Amino acid sequence: MLAESELILNEDGSVYHLNLLPEDIAQTIIFVGDPDRVAHVSKYFDSIEIKKSKREFTTHTGMLNGKRLTVLSTGMGTDNIDIVLNELDALVNIDLQKRAIKQKLTSLNIVRIGTTGSLQPDIPVDEFLISKFAVGFDNLPHFYSKQLPENEYFELKFKNHTDWYKKKSTPYLVEADSHLFSKLYSDKTHQGLTSTSIGFYGPQSRMLRLKPQDDQLNEKLMSFSYNSIRITNLEMETAGIYAMCKLLGHKAVSMNCILANRPNGQFSKTPSESVDRLIQYTLEKLTA
Repeated sequence: MLAESELILNEDGSVYHLNLLPEDIAQTIIFVGDPDRVAHVSKYFDSIEIKKSKREFTTHTGMLNGKRLTVLSTGMGTDNIDIVLNELDALVNIDLQKRAIKQKLTSLNIVRIGTTGSLQPDIPVDEFLISKFAVGFDNLPHFYSKQLPENEYFELKFKNHTDWYKKKSTPYLVEADSHLFSKLYSDKTHQGLTSTSIGFYGPQSRMLRLKPQDDQLNEKLMSFSYNSIRITNLEMETAGIYAMCKLLGHKAVSMNCILANRPNGQFSKTPSESVDRLIQYTLEKLTA
């Protein structure tokens, strides 16, 4: 039996942070970072049956074209991803009343709809990118005894190429679920290797009053490739989502709207409209 201090439940039996019960979620769950973006997704549903919010976590569940979908805001960063995916997994794979892990486990489909900055001058703002791979700089999976498959070749090549600072966490590589990737990839999307940073400013080589430890890191990322796939973009959640889903047995893919092009110094003039197009594209593909 899982102790009350480990599996924390609210008075109504819902999981602690998300404030959700098992019946509140669908098997296919769309992640967005911004709580306000949840309604921008669910407005396209044919019907909405659940609306719940706690802290930065807002959840809507409903139907679209005969398919039950959940959209949930994670907030920013892989620390929040750790909370969200552990609690979603608990909803489907732990008997909350008995506090016992179920014998038959359920695999969720997780689809991130997020914003990102392009690291390549030929991937312009307002276009879509699907993450075939992600490299994480956040250290999250290293806190679990179950580990991702080792990729010493990638790690060594990446560290040598970037002259990786030894006090930073060990980068890890993880791949999208092949079935979800195939379902959402098309000629309307770029595909690439997404880098997940642990912050927005210094970790992504932005400089206001503090200089980054390596102010050439973005240039090094731009010139790196793995299996002929370039590092294409920077954001803050994808690798954590892929890693936690691999460890827990769920499926994941990340859809990115390019709002900034870092080498060209450009930012989208129509960010809301571009994100809305990605939402519609993703929903159409998921329910086709």
